[in-house]
This record gives sequence, structure tokens and C-alpha cells, in this order.
Amino acid sequence: MPLPLEIPAEPQDRVSRQLVAAILFEGLVSFRREPPDRLIWTLDGREYRCRAALSAFGRPRIVPHAIEMKGDHGVWVSASLPAIVMGLPGNGITRGKLLRELEHTVALCQWNEDSVPARDRRTMGFADLDGALHEGHPYHPCFKARYGFTLDDNRLYGPESAKPFRLVWILHARQNVRQVLGTDEQTFWRQELGAEIWNEIDAARQARGLSWQNFALVPMHPWQWRRLKDGAGRELIATGRLHGLGQFGDRYLASQSLRTLHNLDRPQAASIKLPLDVVNTSSRRILDPHSVCTAPVLSTWIAGMVDGDPAFSDRYPLGILEEYAGILAEHGGELAGQIGAIWRQSAVDGLEPGEAVIPFNALMMLEADHKPYLQPWIEQYGLMPWLNRLLEVTILPVWHLLVRHGLAVEAHGQNMLLVHRDGWPVRLILRDFHESVEFCPAFLRNPDAAPDFLSLDARYREAAPDQYYWTDNLDSLRELVADTLFVYNLAEIAHLLEHVYQLPEKSFWQRVEAILSAYATEHDAADRMAALGYDRPDVLTESLLTRKLLAREPEYHHTVPNVFAKATAERRIMP
Repeated sequence: MPLPLEIPAEPQDRVSRQLVAAILFEGLVSFRREPPDRLIWTLDGREYRCRAALSAFGRPRIVPHAIEMKGDHGVWVSASLPAIVMGLPGNGITRGKLLRELEHTVALCQWNEDSVPARDRRTMGFADLDGALHEGHPYHPCFKARYGFTLDDNRLYGPESAKPFRLVWILHARQNVRQVLGTDEQTFWRQELGAEIWNEIDAARQARGLSWQNFALVPMHPWQWRRLKDGAGRELIATGRLHGLGQFGDRYLASQSLRTLHNLDRPQAASIKLPLDVVNTSSRRILDPHSVCTAPVLSTWIAGMVDGDPAFSDRYPLGILEEYAGILAEHGGELAGQIGAIWRQSAVDGLEPGEAVIPFNALMMLEADHKPYLQPWIEQYGLMPWLNRLLEVTILPVWHLLVRHGLAVEAHGQNMLLVHRDGWPVRLILRDFHESVEFCPAFLRNPDAAPDFLSLDARYREAAPDQYYWTDNLDSLRELVADTLFVYNLAEIAHLLEHVYQLPEKSFWQRVEAILSAYATEHDAADRMAALGYDRPDVLTESLLTRKLLAREPEYHHTVPNVFAKATAERRIMP
């Protein structure tokens, strides 16, 4: 059940290819092209080569088993991961950490291959499918690093294993706890847990002689509890500020994002996002402290934006999974962002009869029958009618949010959900806003409706533009949407369709460009689109591997050729 070009039984080859593709794509080394399909470069004085095609935005698509280095006596041999990594920029610490994450990715992929039986993902419901999409990030080479998880942890809590588990419930000293619940505390917990489970937890509290006046209730992932009670949380426990009550309540399944959990016993109940002290792809998977209690305010704002525009119900149907509650135990240092939770509406709550929902990145995958996940739908509707509908349903809601309303969302394959009827695309659902929206105040259609961030968190008061949600640079808005929706998302669909159905990528992107052009005409939006610079010849995109290697700045960027190029524009700073 791989991505195109992947050989599931040989995860090291995929990791090596994604590593080299990132090295070349991000300009960490210069390469030359040798017809018909050879790329050649020098790294740390050693010559390397591979066979690859350059696809949209200049992304290399490397042929399996094609990466070689020139060894002794000029003989070309297969390039090893250590050899490639140790020749990269950075320092010994960052290179060593990268190599460990790459090797752990290989090990976890191999464990999945050896331990998880093939399943028919086309018949799965949402929660099961969200966990069974094991392929991970199609670009980042550390797509399954989960650094901090052992193989046994993966067996118990990895989404691929599909093992249900209950949450650990803790009591934390109230003076450190911030929460936004939307109602009073007891009402919230009774609604979320049900009266029976709430009473069990309350009884466990009473048995320890602890009061609600002094302590607040917080859910915790069982892996996180085990790690904290034996590590960074020992002092809190020893001084009586943190108490574990035990595991109670509904069973949960891990999603493909690992730290977001879906309710197995009550699928229409909330999904819960919990911090995990695990490094995966580019990030440590805790909860960014500033975002936890801001999440409900952001969701209310975005939902109001969508509900207030008839286009999002009639022409560009869009659903929002609101992050409606958040709890955070505020700590500095090692404990920052490690104790808290965010509640998000269920993806299946609100579906109409006959509708089903899938994570968007399912559309990038090949299944056990070696055919795309979407193959039955192509057979039923035809490639171009189905694709045209998919692109309209996918692109236009995100684009309308950006161009009409001035809000950029991180629309990558995990954050987008596709609602369909028997495979025919119906509407888009977006999720995960607390760390992944951006706006420019002067570009907002209705700036007065934006949250008063300065009153929400002291960290916002001295913040620079681009540090949190707001920016004075329209290029940042374009980059967020272009990166996630086009460069690292729809580019994978285009690659699959060319690989399997021989649809030229050029034709795919011409269709996307036609949709954007038609939108500009229909909404008289040419000036706002031009201000975003969506069609400039070269655009910046985030350098995900460079960030891991250099590790001095929050983000790094590199320039790529733009498939929508029309005219050069200067950097746009809003007054």
C-alpha cells in the first residue's frame, strides 16, 4: 500500500530517495542534468548521481535504487544513508540527530511491513482509515521518525497497529492551569465524558482527598503519562501538584498524526489532540503553549467567516472542524506544552445520509491490489469528470478563504478531508487551525471581526509579525497556501495520475490554472490575486530539511519555479 515509486518491503530506499530529493530540491547542493534523466552532484568532495524526473515546482522524483556515489577506483556503488548525511551542511550534532531519525524511520516502516497485515482501506470508516494511512509525509525524509517511540511503543500506540486505548486522567494544581471550555467546568465534563465516567473520575478524586477547588482535570496520553511520571514530571508528583487518577472512559484510536485521537466507542464525539514528547518530521509533537487556549477563539472566528458567506454553502462548500475547547498546564522549560489538550469536532458528526469522509491524502496512495485508492471512482465516473470535480471542490474553498477573506490555511493532505457520495466529491472539510492559519490585518475582508489577540495571551503583546498568526507580508500568506495545497499536496495527486493513468502533469496544472483564472474573472479578484503574487515566476517554499540541519531559525526557505508563472512582482508589504 505505497506511494508511487515506493517499494514497501524496502523502506531504506524510500528514505534515501526522499532525503536526496529534499537535498536537491532545497538547494543544499547544486546539481547538473545529464540527458535523458540523470542528476549529478558533489557532496563533501564525493560525486553522486541518480535517475530522476523534475516534476512540478522543480521537485525531483527519483527512480528506485537509483542513488549512487563514486567509490574507490571510480566505481559507482549504492549510496548509503550515513555517507549522504555526513556530507551535508550543519554540524555533527544536527547531522547525527538527522541520521538517527532517518534510521528510526526505516525501522518503524520495516516493523509496519513485517507486523501489520494488508487491509482493504477502501472499505474502512474514517477513524480506521485515518490510522491506516501509514505512508506518512510524501516529501519529508523523516516521515515516520517518531523519535522517542520504541518499536514496542509503536505496537501499543502507533496508528498502524489500530490498538484501542483509554486515556489517563490526571489532576493538576489549578493555579498553573488555563482553560477555555465554552461552559462551566462540570457541565463540560459531563457532556464530554457522560455522567457515569464523570462519576468514576470524581470518586477517584475523592479517594485521594483532593478538591476541585485546588485541582483541575486534564486528560493525558498513556505514553505521555509514563514518560512524565518517570521524567520531567517527577517533581510535580513529589510536591503534590500532579496526581494520576488512572485510565477511564471511552477507547481511542491514534490518527495518522499520532497525537490526535479519535473516539472509537462514540465516533461522533470529539477527537482529542494531546501532546507527545516525540519528534516527527520537523517538529516536537507537544502543544505550542500559546495556541491551546487560543484555538477555540480562532475556530469561532473562522467558523463565523464561513457561516457568514453564502458561497461556502452554495458554490464552494466548506466545513470547519472547530477546536472548541482547550486546557493547558502552564510550565516553562522542559515541561512547556507537555500537559494539556484540545477538543476538536468529529469528522463524521454532521455527515448527511449517503455521505462518507476520508483524509485527503488517501487519494495519493496505491492499495494492496497495486491500484490507486481512487481507482473504483475513476472507473465509475471517468478520469477527467472526476478530476475536474475534485479540483473544484478542493481548491476553490481554500482559495476563496485566502483571496476573498484574507485568511491563509495550512491545506496539506492531513488537514483536508474530502466528503463524497459513492466517490463523487461533495465538499471539503478543514481541520487543525491552532498552529496553522495566518493573516495580514490590512488584507482581511473584515478586520474588525478578527480576535483581539493581545488580550488572549501575554506572549502576543510583544510579538513580531510572522511570529504567530499575523504578518505584514502577503508573500507569507501565498506561501502557506501554495506550499501546502499545491507544492506538497496536489503535486502528489498529479504525480500519481501521471504515473498510473498517463495524464501529463502539465495538463493537470493547466486545469488548476484555469480554475484560478476563472475565479479571478468571476469575482473581479485579479487585483487581490496579483497582490498575493500567486503567478510570479519563482516563489519561496519552506525548506524542511534545511531547518533540521541548520536549526538556527524557526523557518528556512528556498526559491522554486512556479507552475502558475505569469509576471514578475515585487515583494508586497502591506502598509
